[in-house]
Amino acid sequence: MNSYEYLIDRLIDLAIAEDIGDGDHSSLSCIPSNATGAVQLMMKQEGVIAGLPIAERIYRRIDSDIQVDFLKIDGELLQPGDVAFKAYGRIHALLQAERIVLNVLQRMSGVATQTREYVRLCEGTKAKVLDTRKTTPGMRVLDKMAVAIGGGVNHRMGLFDMIMLKDNHIDFAGGIEQAIRLANEYLANTGRKLDIEVETRNLKDVETVLRVGGVRRIMLDNFTVADTRKAVVLINGRFETESSGGINLSTIRDYALCGVDYISVGAITHQIKSIDMNLKKID
Repeated sequence: MNSYEYLIDRLIDLAIAEDIGDGDHSSLSCIPSNATGAVQLMMKQEGVIAGLPIAERIYRRIDSDIQVDFLKIDGELLQPGDVAFKAYGRIHALLQAERIVLNVLQRMSGVATQTREYVRLCEGTKAKVLDTRKTTPGMRVLDKMAVAIGGGVNHRMGLFDMIMLKDNHIDFAGGIEQAIRLANEYLANTGRKLDIEVETRNLKDVETVLRVGGVRRIMLDNFTVADTRKAVVLINGRFETESSGGINLSTIRDYALCGVDYISVGAITHQIKSIDMNLKKID
C-alpha cells in the first residue's frame, strides 16, 4: 500500500477538517495552549490491533512534536486492559487527534479481527482469503491494509489495476467469449499489462472459459460446494480459481476444501464490528 500513501494523507486531512473545523473550542476554553501531557490507548475488548502507524501519522499531522511510544505492533491479538501505545505532547493536539485516532484504529482493528477469523477457518488448505471493493468510500486503502494485517490478501485496489469481467460486463459485451476477446484486444492496443479475471455463473461458463482461454483467474460466483468441486476438477490448475458470493464463516471451510486458490469475502470489510478501545490521560 506504499504507493497509496497520498490517499492516507488526504483521508487524514479530511478527517481533521471534518472534526476540528475552525478549532477545538472545548480544549481552547479550559486548557492552556502550552500545557503538555500524555495519553495511552487501552483495549476494552479482545481484538487484532491494526493501524498503529496510521495513528502516529495522525498525531504528527496535527502536531509534528508529538511523541508516540508503541508497546504493541500491528497484527497482535490483544486482550482487554492491554495498552498499545502512549503518546506525549501538547494536550490540545492530543485531544484534537483523539477521536480521529480512535475511529481509525477501532475500524481497522475490526476489519483485521474479522479477517483473522476467516483466515483461521481456511488453515490446512491452499485457499487465501481475499477482500473486495465493498469498502467505506474514501477509506479503502485503510480497509485493505487492515485485511493484510489480519492475514488476508488484497484483491484489486480499484477499477484501474485489474480487468475483472463480471456478469454485467459479460452481458453488455455479448457473452463470455466476446468479453474476453475484447479485453485482450484492449490490452494489446493500449500496451497495458493487467491480469484478467472472468466471472462464471455455472459449469457451462467454466467450460467456455477453458475453451477460449486468455485469462489469469476464473471466478466461481455463487456456485454450490458440489459444483465448486466439479469446477476445480475441470480447470485442473490451468487457471487460478476464486470462489465468491455469499460465503460466510459457516461455509468458508467447505469451499476452501474444494481446492480453490482464493475465496473473496465482502463481509470482512462491509459487515464488521469495530473493536472497542479508549484513549485516557496518564501521569
